[in-house]
Amino acid sequence: MRGVGERGAGGVSGPLALPLAGARAALSAAGLGLAVVTILVVVGWVAALPGGTASAAAPRPGFGLIGALRTAAVIWLVCHHVAVQVSGAGRIGMLPLGLVLLPGALLWRAGRSVVRGRGADRGGHSVVRGATGSGTGPGLVIKVALAVAVPYSILAGVLALASKTALASASVVQAVLAAFITALVAAGFGAARALAPWTQLGAHLTARTRSVLVGAAGALTVLGAAGALATAMALASHASQFTAVYSLLDPGMVGAGLLLIAQLGYLPNAICWAISYMLGPGFAVGAGTVVAPTGSVLGTLPAFPLLAALPSGTHGSGPAWLAGLILAMPYLAGAVAGLLVVRTARTVVLEAAPIRGFCAGALTGAVLGVFAAFAGGPLGDGRLAVVGPSPWQIALLATLEVGTAAAVTAGAASWRHSRSPWTGIGPVAASPSMDHDPADDHVIYLDAWAAGQDEDSPARRGPSTLP
Repeated sequence: MRGVGERGAGGVSGPLALPLAGARAALSAAGLGLAVVTILVVVGWVAALPGGTASAAAPRPGFGLIGALRTAAVIWLVCHHVAVQVSGAGRIGMLPLGLVLLPGALLWRAGRSVVRGRGADRGGHSVVRGATGSGTGPGLVIKVALAVAVPYSILAGVLALASKTALASASVVQAVLAAFITALVAAGFGAARALAPWTQLGAHLTARTRSVLVGAAGALTVLGAAGALATAMALASHASQFTAVYSLLDPGMVGAGLLLIAQLGYLPNAICWAISYMLGPGFAVGAGTVVAPTGSVLGTLPAFPLLAALPSGTHGSGPAWLAGLILAMPYLAGAVAGLLVVRTARTVVLEAAPIRGFCAGALTGAVLGVFAAFAGGPLGDGRLAVVGPSPWQIALLATLEVGTAAAVTAGAASWRHSRSPWTGIGPVAASPSMDHDPADDHVIYLDAWAAGQDEDSPARRGPSTLP
């Protein structure tokens, strides 16, 4: 009698159980995502018809239903950060990062559903029997992620081919690669979370890796919160320009809703730009432009409400103390990372604490460099062919600023902890770790009356006095 682990979704057993379950989950995720995008496109298309409300953000009338469906397929590919070649404009590569949340959430759900369908419980005890072999933990996560990512990427390539028109076309190769990476990461995390809670998954990592990951996560959280706050303050201080752009567009009711979705999608891009502004190099909004704490040089900007929040002036904007506070945020994030590194691994050697702190800063810089690469891109072949921050500059400066502050803070915190009266004096802290087992302790018994006994007393004899 077969158990739950031998039978995949739909009652199929054998070597095809996992691939079929992954394909069904991938088709479900892609179908739901396409349905959401299609509804939005059709609503805008209907509103743009002669009898409806004209919308600046909706497709142009005259395309028909087939054209609306092809537009929906292109926008679905854009949600995976696939660039689009537009006739007469060029390559559009600066795409909204926020739209990746839609396929990401659906693929997360797909990975979880496949693991749960294979009989995995929340405690992390997963057994897959049969011709597919047995797998637990990381092995099963990788198999599930690949089972979802391969058919999902094939479907993305088919949609890229089917959606090509004389007006716009998406790269088939980029569609396959982007969909595969998105599905692999999102479905993999969903499968891992279905196996066990994050705390249990983190317990399988070494103390060194865990401390670096926690430190980098803390630094990214501080920088993300500071970037979001800076973006909100910039929008609030340019409320009149923001309203003027809305009045200029006059999108109507439906168009205003679609324009709001587009702005929410570009909000993570704006936060990433704010972080690059804090790091120092800033970002570009077209060839020959720069927006940095030292000043801004801007040209003609597209009529998009979020761009109204860009600072102006060749000598910077705002009081000097505000500029100093903005430039100090990366070092504050590094200090938080250093404290978290020492807090996560308290038994770290004093000499190793600064190294782990700098590694946390380097990981933070690498992540920010990747985000900077995806937060920018071309907006055609003209002057706006260069938009966004420089990935290598962001990665390098974040590594130096965050890493240096994290190394100094981790070293100071580790030195203070090692000199604490509860841990003794010395270069190595002696506080118990999370993995400490009292059964491994060595117990030493002392004779309190030994000092009052004679040297030749039998009670004084012990292993050290035996011949």
